[in-house]
Amino acid sequence: MKNVKKITNVFILIFLLTGSFTLAQDRAIHPNKLPKTAKVFLAAHFKGISVSSAIEDREIYGVDEYKVYLRNGMKVEFDSHGNWKEADGKHQKLPYGFIPVAIRNYTVRNFPNTYIVKIEKKRWSYNAELSNGLEAEFDRSGNFKKIDD
Repeated sequence: MKNVKKITNVFILIFLLTGSFTLAQDRAIHPNKLPKTAKVFLAAHFKGISVSSAIEDREIYGVDEYKVYLRNGMKVEFDSHGNWKEADGKHQKLPYGFIPVAIRNYTVRNFPNTYIVKIEKKRWSYNAELSNGLEAEFDRSGNFKKIDD
């Protein structure tokens, strides 16, 4: 009888785990379904570039993030509220309007023949990838911290 209970509990556990995985999934959405903040960001900083596809990354507790792919190949990721987390130009120059001024000024001054092709906003820092392959790390205020090559 104990073995039957153990086997039953194992099957219940497997069922619950696989059921929770099906709740956490990505799904394509219409760009109009993006949060207003994300739509305003795209209209302001990627003006004239239409959205190729938008993906909603759902977790058990709700939406975790949005991934937006633009027609020119660039990708922008947003948090669940529509605030940008990462912009990837896919080796193309990113528009500088949303990049903190201190980061823009530092890269223009210290790397005059390069441009930012990817930027990621983390909790306490920014990581910017330059067109020459270098990655620069900045603190939350945009002050330079270090270079990774």
